[in-house]
Amino acid sequence: MGISDTIYALSSGGLPSGVAMIRISGTRTTEVLAKLSGKIPAPRLAKLSSIRGRNDQLIDQGLVLFFKGPGSFTGEDCAELQLHGGKAVVEAVLTELAYLGCRHAEAGEFSRRAFQNDKLDLVEIEGLADLIAAETEMQRRLAVEHSSGHLSSLYEGWSRRLVHARAMIEAELDFADEEDVPGSVSPSVWADMSLLGEEIGTHLDGAAVAEIIRDGLNVVIAGAPNAGKSSLLNALAQRDIAIVTEIAGTTRDVLSVDLSLAGFSIKLHDTAGLRETQDLVEKEGIRRARNVISKADLVIALSDNPCDFPELGAVGTIRVGTKIDSNPDLWDKSAADVLISVKTGQGMERLIDVIVSRLPDLNAFSNFALPSRRRHVDCLNEARTAIHSSLAAADLGLDIQAEYLRIAGDALGRITGRVDVEDLLSIIFSEFCVGK
Repeated sequence: MGISDTIYALSSGGLPSGVAMIRISGTRTTEVLAKLSGKIPAPRLAKLSSIRGRNDQLIDQGLVLFFKGPGSFTGEDCAELQLHGGKAVVEAVLTELAYLGCRHAEAGEFSRRAFQNDKLDLVEIEGLADLIAAETEMQRRLAVEHSSGHLSSLYEGWSRRLVHARAMIEAELDFADEEDVPGSVSPSVWADMSLLGEEIGTHLDGAAVAEIIRDGLNVVIAGAPNAGKSSLLNALAQRDIAIVTEIAGTTRDVLSVDLSLAGFSIKLHDTAGLRETQDLVEKEGIRRARNVISKADLVIALSDNPCDFPELGAVGTIRVGTKIDSNPDLWDKSAADVLISVKTGQGMERLIDVIVSRLPDLNAFSNFALPSRRRHVDCLNEARTAIHSSLAAADLGLDIQAEYLRIAGDALGRITGRVDVEDLLSIIFSEFCVGK
């Protein structure tokens, strides 16, 4: 990437469309706008303009907006062209921008420039990527909390407390004989650092919930052959995903479908029937089934016989009796958690209610300021460990304790991108679509 280049990209998605938005950013934005539309509009005011190419050829008419840096998304001079969303129109404008010496943006390059110009930090940028990718209400709410800067404010507040603690310790170490330096500040410093360690620990308790919100709850349907697993998958998905037959062992592989339930993303997996077999293909399917069961957040164990529930050893299991329309006398209320018939629909609403009851309880969290990525969790654990090490190093001297607090501060700084994150940037921005 050349950070001095003026870049452009289609930012509005697939074509054709009603409106196509082309974004431009860089030092030559005003020059390019003048050549395309003849006149630069007042900042932040949309102006209907004719977009012309070489030889004054009319390409299209559309709205032109100009954002003067640093008061723009990237911190540079920016422009947006809102045109008719035809492929030929967009291609003509992009070709003209390239002819004028601009460069097509790489994935995430607009957001990367916003980071480099201190318009957004890494947590806000990751939240922006999650907001674009959000498919459920909970994913949207989590992403908004991150992209709006609320989580960053929490981490920055913790960083300021660490800096203050280090400053007090350094003052005590270096200027203890000065009249304007208070006496031992250590008791108040260590009380606040102990509290900070507890706050980070409480914050980390929400990491598992945030992971489920962002990545989805893994729910596996398991049971013996012909217990009704594939039929249940199709019924919950409300479309035919899996082949259903009376032949035992029809499902040989793990089939998956994404659902939205109570605002959460549910990744529902159908698996091969669990039984002893000599068939090599079916045996491989059973191995894969047990592997996905071992990683599940929730297992729906099916059986059409109350004496034949599979022993899975899973922590979160819902025992579901199936085919009760054909065998109602086999079952009593204590034999299973839920009794269903996919054919008649009996018990299906009850099953959905039970699945919803196993979703994370968000009442324990006052907001969605939760650590949602592995790197956030790793840095927070490092910060908490360093704070605990500082508290435990009272016999080693204030200089050692201050160094542990510096390590904690650096760990928090890496979350927002304030400290030593160059190796992370390519990975983070590669998640973005071109034009963002």
